[in-house]
Amino acid sequence: MAKQKLEKNILSGSPRITKVSLGRRLSAFFYQHFQQIFISFRELWNTPFSTMMTILVLGVALSLPSVFHVLQKNVERASGQWNKASEISLFLKKDISEQRVQVLINKLGLYGEIETVTHITNHQALEEFKEMSGFSKALNYLDENPLPDVLVVVPAKQAMTIAASKLLVAKLKREPDVDLVQVDIDWIEKLQSIIGLVVDVMMAIALLLLLSVFLVVSNTIRLNILNQRAEIEVMKLVGATNSFIQRPFVYVGIWYGLLGGLIAWVLTLLLVQWIHSGVASLMDLYRIDFEISILNIREVAILVGLSSFLGFIASYISVKRYLVKIEPK
Repeated sequence: MAKQKLEKNILSGSPRITKVSLGRRLSAFFYQHFQQIFISFRELWNTPFSTMMTILVLGVALSLPSVFHVLQKNVERASGQWNKASEISLFLKKDISEQRVQVLINKLGLYGEIETVTHITNHQALEEFKEMSGFSKALNYLDENPLPDVLVVVPAKQAMTIAASKLLVAKLKREPDVDLVQVDIDWIEKLQSIIGLVVDVMMAIALLLLLSVFLVVSNTIRLNILNQRAEIEVMKLVGATNSFIQRPFVYVGIWYGLLGGLIAWVLTLLLVQWIHSGVASLMDLYRIDFEISILNIREVAILVGLSSFLGFIASYISVKRYLVKIEPK
């Protein structure tokens, strides 16, 4: 019966056209792409030595920007502990009475920018200086105490930034009983300028290294295309389109970027662990409790995603440039 229907359709000249559903077409499309993804990964290891060398070069080039980022993040965390005016010393005039000192303390206590005010009398300051200097016997021969009373002001949390501290210092200088206001914020501004310059230099180096990754992948894909020139000509002779031919090369570029990003992550971990002991020793000298921070999951995803994207762009441009030049003779 089926044979009679087929003969009838052939004799009538109107063969049956079967429509393929959208679901089947999408399924075939994704299946084809997944198949080419795994085939391209397998083709990478047809030349394992050159593939490993390329991936290691990409990993080293990508690890340096990653290490720069880790260093920048940790330097900002460390400098954030110093980027505050924790104390402001007010040296009072020598002839000030205790009542006026108390009035000034009460007045400063009303400032919203001030957390606490501690009074150090000139007698306490002299005794502390004797203990620290080691000249206690010589200082006993002084006719009078040369040190003034000091008020140690601790700013509130919102007034500990450099800009807010400058405003508070200017406000304290206007107090008539204050002779000198001392706060160490100049070195903080210099430190911030140095850190900003180092970050700019690291960003420039990182961009150059990312450009080198782009060029390495692009050149590698170009060589792959030239090595497979005969196969590409045959595929074009049998009717393969440029988009079909270029997909494996694009996926190879993505694989290079992905694997290079993973190698860069591993190298970053190793380098950070290597410098961890040196950073810990340095922080111990300054009595700072500081734990070095490594790449978190989000940053690792950005690193691998960026490297894969660079591989995709480099391979896509290389394929578009060189594949169209290959035509069957």
